[in-house]
Amino acid sequence: MLNLNLFPRILNSKGQSIVEIGLITPLLLVALYVPADFGIAMFTANLTQTAVREAARIGVSTKDPFNSAAATAIENEALARLPARLTSKTVTVKYFGGGPANCSSFLEVTAQGNYDYFLYQIIRLFGVTVSNTLPITRTTQMRYEFQPVTNTPNCTTVTVP
Repeated sequence: MLNLNLFPRILNSKGQSIVEIGLITPLLLVALYVPADFGIAMFTANLTQTAVREAARIGVSTKDPFNSAAATAIENEALARLPARLTSKTVTVKYFGGGPANCSSFLEVTAQGNYDYFLYQIIRLFGVTVSNTLPITRTTQMRYEFQPVTNTPNCTTVTVP
């Protein structure tokens, strides 16, 4: 059986659902976007670590002696592998070696860049002053592959090409 008393109540609440949706939608979008934005930032940091690790692995696996050409090649390899979402990318390469004959020489690759949070850019539209960048720095050290296993202490001298 059809309840005719229900229709007048439904017809009297015409704008209530639109107002509720209008109030809840921005909060829901922010609640969904914040984890996504931070997740993308963490993923970018992971890609940066992978790029640095891969460049260091390539650098220590060469048989050639370490020189400025090798450092430039390692820097270019790391820069090519860094994610596109990073801005102001820099890569530095250090070779620790040239010390005593029994020291373990190794390579250190450091990459740095800035990640721009999109949510902070939106917050700045409302007049709130927040920094919208996150500096991401990742460093990897790897032992030079072609050296005797008996080399135990790390070399402390840095050879700059």
